[in-house]
Amino acid sequence: MRMRTGSLHYLSGWLCPTIVMVIMGCGCARSSVQPNRIRFDVMERSIPQLAASLDAGEVTSRELVEAYLARIKAYDQRGPALNAMLFINPNAAMTAAELDAERAAGQVRGLLHGIPVVVKDNYDTADMPTSAGAIGLATSMPPDDAFQVRRLREAGAIILGKTNMHELARGITTVSSIGGQTRNPYDPTRNPGGSSGGTGAAVAASFAAVGMGSDTCGSIRIPSAHHALVGLRGTRGLASGDGIIPLSTTQDIGGPLARSVQDLAITLDATVGLDPADEVTRRSEGRVPSTFTDALDVGALRGARISVLEELLGDAATERPVRTVIEAAVEAMRDQGAEVVDIGETDLTTLLQDASVIGLEFMFDFDAYLAQTPAAPVRSLSELIELGLYHHLVDDGIRRSIQVESLDTDEYRERLAKREVVQAAVEALLDEHDLTALVYPTIRQTARPVGQPQAGSNCALSAVSGLPAITVPAGYAEDGLPVGLEMIGREFAEFDLLRLAYAYEQASHQRRSPHSTPSLVTRSLPVAVEVEQVFDGVGLRGRFTLDRSRRELAYVVSVHGVLDHEVLFSHIHRTDSGAAGPVVYLLGGRGNPRVSGRLLLSAGDLIRLIAGELYVDVHTTDN
Repeated sequence: MRMRTGSLHYLSGWLCPTIVMVIMGCGCARSSVQPNRIRFDVMERSIPQLAASLDAGEVTSRELVEAYLARIKAYDQRGPALNAMLFINPNAAMTAAELDAERAAGQVRGLLHGIPVVVKDNYDTADMPTSAGAIGLATSMPPDDAFQVRRLREAGAIILGKTNMHELARGITTVSSIGGQTRNPYDPTRNPGGSSGGTGAAVAASFAAVGMGSDTCGSIRIPSAHHALVGLRGTRGLASGDGIIPLSTTQDIGGPLARSVQDLAITLDATVGLDPADEVTRRSEGRVPSTFTDALDVGALRGARISVLEELLGDAATERPVRTVIEAAVEAMRDQGAEVVDIGETDLTTLLQDASVIGLEFMFDFDAYLAQTPAAPVRSLSELIELGLYHHLVDDGIRRSIQVESLDTDEYRERLAKREVVQAAVEALLDEHDLTALVYPTIRQTARPVGQPQAGSNCALSAVSGLPAITVPAGYAEDGLPVGLEMIGREFAEFDLLRLAYAYEQASHQRRSPHSTPSLVTRSLPVAVEVEQVFDGVGLRGRFTLDRSRRELAYVVSVHGVLDHEVLFSHIHRTDSGAAGPVVYLLGGRGNPRVSGRLLLSAGDLIRLIAGELYVDVHTTDN
């Protein structure tokens, strides 16, 4: 027998006297109230959508700033308390008003005109401190903007604020002595990836239209994977590193994280190219397209040849959920006309060993940056360590760095030589099999709980080879968390990678916004559902209130018609194709005929709840 009351279903006819209720479709009521006077909904709006609304007079840039700041207040400082933002630009509203005046006068610089963006706090900004998350640099005011920041401002973008990062970029879980721990909006008990995790969380939560990060070994791509974003690590020399606090100038790449391939392409157009202050960018001359938006071809997968790097898929129990998603994504690409070529096992993972130069270069590059920053409160990495002005999680790494006495060593030269070997090996595979790209998961595990280490990164292949790699949303693992598909190509083949990523994105539509940061204009309110079930004289009453933004389920469950001591357990179970499934939450134990409380649902269980794939039961001594 199946009965329905409101938004909650309950079932009887199962083994009695176990009483069962199935929670179905706990949706959310919509409020007509527009909090904080915000009338324009910026959530998940693309750059072209925002630009069109500005052109049509539906909104002003000043109002966009207010709308994004309202979301930051609601969800970064309150609500799930994502802790993604370190600094808010005090000049943002004034800059927006100036850009509004330009638009009114018919002077529109391009699609980014009047669009708020955020940047990682290792990018120099002349109007805000640049700290790399370290308390020792909390008041460090750079003399000017980083090259890419300057280019964004010239394109009309508004630098809304600076994002938290893993301190000094020395990790991938985004913890700093200034900002503390950033949380993942898809599950605030999980880390956001790093080191650009603040940017990843901010863009995923729609705190800005797009954000800038840096990638030394995965720090654009991992946060993108953990937040269902698109992130590109470009070829070394595609974009200037001038004004970005370095971790390793050989491996550092700055670039955007975006909610779509289109937004990424638009931002790339504004930020790449020759910079006389960074000689490496001379490699890009004549190798950058007139616009990356020309890569937006929905049919680009037809006839494309790709291959999966089996050794990077992972086969451990903790890696299987991600592998399953990646394998499904590859099949979807095949369905769109891609030819998936089997190249068998390679020796790439062996070649990657002992090829990173991060630990060797950091102290020298960091000290060189400080020498060019007169306002920096500390003058060297050694002084930062001596004063204790940093987070303990980076202690081991930075102390090892100050033990490096010189780069004039055989070890350093050998590591640089290995980079050339890896690049040649990757390009040889691409050439031998006539491939556009090699495919693998960005990281073989979904975001781990806050405080736990994050394993499974495949960052090194692009970081060591210097070849470009793009991450695009591939889907969601069984825990409800996002998974990123990564593709690597030839030198300065970013255009080709964007084509593949766009075609896959448009065919799969894998991005969905996080439940913890809903719209402030059509705000989701907690919804309560009450039901009662009676079977053979035994009754079960339940009241459930779901707050989607907090992933919180409040409950009151009571059973009557049995003695207190006959009550054993109250549980929430998952269903298995409509049949009984395993216990996921204990509500109450022996002798408790009435239980109440609040549950913080996992990201996956929130999705299951909304889909009607959870049920409540009460067990008695008879069963």
